[in-house]
Amino acid sequence: MSTVTNYTRTFEDFSGTGLSNDFMPVRKEAFKRFSAKGFPTTKDEEWKYTNIAAVAAGEFRPTESTNTVSLAAIDPFLLAGTSIHRLVFINGNYVEALSNVKALPAGVIFGKLSENRTHSAVKKHLAAIAGKSSGAMVDLNTAFIAEGAFVFVPANVCIDEPVHLLFVNDTTAHPTMVSPRNLFVAETGAKVQIIESFHSIGTVNHGFTNAVTEVVTEKNALLDLTKVQLENSAAYHIGFTAARQHSQSEFHITTITLDGAIVRNNLNILLAEEHCTAYLYGLYCVNGNQLVDNHSLVDHAVPNCQSNELYKGIIDEKGQGVFNGKIFVRKDAQKTNAYQSNKNILLSDDASMNTKPQLEIFADDVKCSHGTTTGQLDEEALFYLRSRGIGEDNAKAFLNTAFAGDVIQKIAFEPLRDRLMEMMQKKLKRQSL
Repeated sequence: MSTVTNYTRTFEDFSGTGLSNDFMPVRKEAFKRFSAKGFPTTKDEEWKYTNIAAVAAGEFRPTESTNTVSLAAIDPFLLAGTSIHRLVFINGNYVEALSNVKALPAGVIFGKLSENRTHSAVKKHLAAIAGKSSGAMVDLNTAFIAEGAFVFVPANVCIDEPVHLLFVNDTTAHPTMVSPRNLFVAETGAKVQIIESFHSIGTVNHGFTNAVTEVVTEKNALLDLTKVQLENSAAYHIGFTAARQHSQSEFHITTITLDGAIVRNNLNILLAEEHCTAYLYGLYCVNGNQLVDNHSLVDHAVPNCQSNELYKGIIDEKGQGVFNGKIFVRKDAQKTNAYQSNKNILLSDDASMNTKPQLEIFADDVKCSHGTTTGQLDEEALFYLRSRGIGEDNAKAFLNTAFAGDVIQKIAFEPLRDRLMEMMQKKLKRQSL
């Protein structure tokens, strides 16, 4: 069991704001569970390839200070040329001066979770979708729960513009821990597009982001979520997204990881009622000594549901990639249609990839498949480009960009899609030099 001494002291000193006092009994219970479990280690099968000893040993602490961050400081993180709805959180604290919330359709809520603590959806779903059985890191997030975002779209309402949640971990003063807790609810027939982006300021001290997002899609609802992890090389990021889908709903999630020292993306989706569809897309670009681990679970609990999963990775230098995707089909979940694919390119002899696609099927009338490939760039395609006068570095960058583009193109919001494609191209060109 990993030590939790540092975090025990931090928990005892943490007063917090927002939800902290209201949820004190829940917080204490969660920390008790976390203390009993400890941090996951490589002895745990689900964390076999991901060593977070540096997170366990770090003396991270929450902070309420946001005074040093200006609009100019976060300008590189904004979606340029757009005036979309935006909530900004600095070190886990909401900053109204940096946010931008325009007029919304009647009944739509896009704001702080703490201000909506009495809402019926919050009372019903918060800490229920990602509950007591979700693991030690969710318990740790719950123990330090203070603030986050609440997105609520009432029945049959469609939000045309995406809503952007921007989280910044500023470690300039000291190693900082942030624990955002988000809840998204799309009622019957509602449609919404949400962007979560994570960023860092400061490289002298390490930062630790432990984020939990809970998602509910009611009947015929569509919720499209894009999570973009852009923290710097001094950042540790562990995220957990849990979704519960109801009849005939759709949930699309695209997870993009372009930076971070250690990144673990956990995704659990429960298809709780018939005729649900889930789309899972992921892209990770790893270099240096980075480690990026994507763990997904799609639980087909009822008949007549579909899931489609595609994750791609590009790993260079001494980077490490991990993919563990599980499709679970329960006994009564007949007529399930599930597909899973993980594809990876290794750009150096020192790069490594551990991939484990899994199917656990207890029904007999299903269509399920999975597959994984890990290799190098296509030599024939590379030769073709070079024979037409394209230099080797540019040819490699071109092929890698095309490989990554399959996932980035799944993002519905064009300005974000273009921004990420540009960032990917720049990173790949640097790697090919």
